[in-house]
Amino acid sequence: MSCPDLNAHRPAKILLHAFPSFEIGGSQLRFAALANHHGGRYRHLVVAMNGKAGCQARIEKDTPCEILDFPVPKNRTARNFFALRGLLKTVKPDLLITYNWGAIEWALANIVPLCRHLHIEDGFGPDESATAGFRRRAIFRRLVLSPHSRLVLPSKTLLDIARDDWHLPSQRLSYVPNGIDCARFAVSPDPEVLAMVRRTEDELVIGTVAALRPEKNLSRMIRAFARLPFERPARLVIVGDGVEREKLQILGDALSLGSRILFTGAMAQPERIIGAFDIFALSSDTEQMPFSILEAMAAGLPVAAVGVGDVAEMVSAENRAFIVPPSADRLAGAMATLLEDPARRAALGEGNRLHVRAHYDQDSMFRRYAALFDG
Repeated sequence: MSCPDLNAHRPAKILLHAFPSFEIGGSQLRFAALANHHGGRYRHLVVAMNGKAGCQARIEKDTPCEILDFPVPKNRTARNFFALRGLLKTVKPDLLITYNWGAIEWALANIVPLCRHLHIEDGFGPDESATAGFRRRAIFRRLVLSPHSRLVLPSKTLLDIARDDWHLPSQRLSYVPNGIDCARFAVSPDPEVLAMVRRTEDELVIGTVAALRPEKNLSRMIRAFARLPFERPARLVIVGDGVEREKLQILGDALSLGSRILFTGAMAQPERIIGAFDIFALSSDTEQMPFSILEAMAAGLPVAAVGVGDVAEMVSAENRAFIVPPSADRLAGAMATLLEDPARRAALGEGNRLHVRAHYDQDSMFRRYAALFDG
């Protein structure tokens, strides 16, 4: 790989971002929003360890951001150490920013510091739970992050884990909740999309936006939907794509749901469709502070969800009765109650809209990350 000469006309700050993958996801979209907002204040260099960089399309043309061709092979920690450290010495970033467990090798490469380091932990995949593997990773995090790194957590649940389970020093932990452009989602749905989603005037729509991956447990949502009274005309709309799509479609057919479930595929502009929902639902096994919940709240929707991560705290106080234990039966109960009560849906949606604007607008997130980037 040939590295650009970054020091000839060096900007105020060069930030090197190490992602396990730069495909579209929560942490990648947050980075894109931050980079676009701050414009030329920073120069961003992005390494996608698996070589995938689909989120590059979300970076605006005039944002100084370059994707480095530097894939990092798996299961070669010792050899990777020298390659990663060599890149840090060549690039000489002002700040190294690593994302989640999949990029922890970069923290190891910087254990004798070549630059300041932020590690942003957004949550866990299906391979990390409270098992021996979790404990080994906790020990490794403590070893490589404790000496000099600052850890950024978007949820209070993760903040507690970092302090109490990983035993990282409190003075090196920063809680920075996610924020969104609330005005972007406070819009009427696209008429074309609305026509696709809602077939009749009296049909109500339960919707979700999620990658179709195992940890999202969308089979739980489909099973919950199947338990709803059939006399109520309702439709389930799943926005997103991924490896589980075929499996989920087969499940829907097996439960005789047929055309009552609509799989739209991925949508680059979810604000075009979220406003067409009557209820937003979430069924994941693991989340921390999902952007999809914030987007639904900004669109003025009531939320029926399983109580993972910070979800119960994110929604308005009145909506918390509909954040339930991870069970298809309990999720179905929350959905059914909301379907039958239009006044309550409207009141909860308005409460969520006001709550997200008061607590999770993106301007606060932009300021807090700038302070961390500037050190």
